[in-house]
Amino acid sequence: MTKIKRLFSFWEKLEKYTLFQLFVSFLKISPSSFGGGYALIPIIEKEAVQQRKWLSEREIADVFALAQSAPGAIALNSAIFIGYRMKGKLGALAALSGIILPTFLIMIVLSLLFLQVHDHPKVEAAFTAIRTTILALIVYAALKMGKQAIVNYAAMIICIAAVLALYFFSSWLHPIFIIVLGAIAGIAVCSRHSDELQQTKQEEKQQTAAQDDYSDYMI
Repeated sequence: MTKIKRLFSFWEKLEKYTLFQLFVSFLKISPSSFGGGYALIPIIEKEAVQQRKWLSEREIADVFALAQSAPGAIALNSAIFIGYRMKGKLGALAALSGIILPTFLIMIVLSLLFLQVHDHPKVEAAFTAIRTTILALIVYAALKMGKQAIVNYAAMIICIAAVLALYFFSSWLHPIFIIVLGAIAGIAVCSRHSDELQQTKQEEKQQTAAQDDYSDYMI
């Protein structure tokens, strides 16, 4: 019993260190990566935002957007960005190690077993069900990100245009061009909105100054 208590005490001490938290958190997340990195988005969000309180919902949405824009898998990129955000280079290394290790070991085991059982009807049925579940996770992640990304009509129009472009022109239009065009459109909309906001503020200042002058005149 004493050894068990010491083990639990040692574990509690390790849990206080952010580097260890990053490693363990992504170590737990990694085995859920069936179906690709997009399936991990809601799981990463729950761990980083709701449980660990590392980031806000707005910040995690920005992390996912940046992770998608950068080359590589979105889950790995997200782990690196979150780790770097928390503890710099060491945090990025801890998060990356945590998310890679289980996947690496699982792939070795599956590679040895899959060739022997891939034709089994129950195995095929299991993978069919897994793909369906992964689709639900991706849709859920899209809805969660949409609440943070679509903040006005301009963002909604950009989103719809991007979906239509990918659906009708995906055979020759690379997604990176969609991302670049979306960034340009966002900058243009933001610049226009900033100009309109600045003009509105100037008009309000002029009205306030005119009212003050009128008040002074009446006095």
